[in-house]
Amino acid sequence: MKQIRNLKGKRVLVRVDFNVPLKKGKVLDDFRLRATLPTLTYLQEKQANIIIMTHVGRPKGSVIPSLRTAPIAKALSQLLNKNITNLKQSTGHSVKKAIDSMNEGDILFLENIQFDKREIENDPEFAKELASYCDYFVLDCFGQSHREYASIVGIEKYVKSYVGVLMQKEITTLTKLITKSKHPLVTVLGGAKLETKIPVMKSFAKMADTVLLGGALVNTYFKAAGYRVGDSLVNKELQKEALTYGKKRNVVLPVDLVVGTLDGTSYRLVDIKKTPHQICKKGEAILDIGPKTIQLFATHIKSAQTLIWNGAMG
Repeated sequence: MKQIRNLKGKRVLVRVDFNVPLKKGKVLDDFRLRATLPTLTYLQEKQANIIIMTHVGRPKGSVIPSLRTAPIAKALSQLLNKNITNLKQSTGHSVKKAIDSMNEGDILFLENIQFDKREIENDPEFAKELASYCDYFVLDCFGQSHREYASIVGIEKYVKSYVGVLMQKEITTLTKLITKSKHPLVTVLGGAKLETKIPVMKSFAKMADTVLLGGALVNTYFKAAGYRVGDSLVNKELQKEALTYGKKRNVVLPVDLVVGTLDGTSYRLVDIKKTPHQICKKGEAILDIGPKTIQLFATHIKSAQTLIWNGAMG
């Protein structure tokens, strides 16, 4: 981004990851907003016209009032000490009109980009429309950069694109961790989106001294290994890969799990045996790792010289 020579008066569309917890119209945790401030303040100093877009939650093309970006725009306005205009759409005539009316240094905040289903479909016309709003596109959402969405990969085909300060910092840090990491190197892998975790697991299974598994990854492993996991979140298409890498010598699996109903009203602990057995009863799912597993994982983490963590355990 800093390679751009003249940003004064230029329209810069910044894709951020402001998928933050919201409650009663307020941002509960502004860490992600603060992390992006170096990019936004740099653009401010260069007198660029800033257009911000993000997703919030998983609306899947539906307009969900509780996932609107207005509270986030307000919180960001306070952090930047700058008025931010929050739009009620992410594309369309009203958006184009607002962008065309921007003065030097103005900031616009688009509505939740995933209120439009064309975003996650990576629709080329949608990407082209987003690109038409700016002179430059800046990607500053490392945690979302692997997504094949219109606002992430589609738009880059139609406008000059760069990475932001946060994105560059995270790439540099991760590269250093991978190429110059101190050992023991311990990796913690969890989360719900298994299709994005398998490639990560393949890489770290080779280079890490220890890989600690949780989340949908371990659910899918247990399912593939013959355990009965009830209504647990699994990816049936990736069972073979999960089983293959879950059996690696440096992979550590949970020794107990919290299982229960998905609404959390009923739960219990289940010890995991070496031979397949029933983990979940009818109507139950794996919710989290258990206390014995926490102690086991903590022992490995304490011994680490380098720790890389990706995804939640529950």
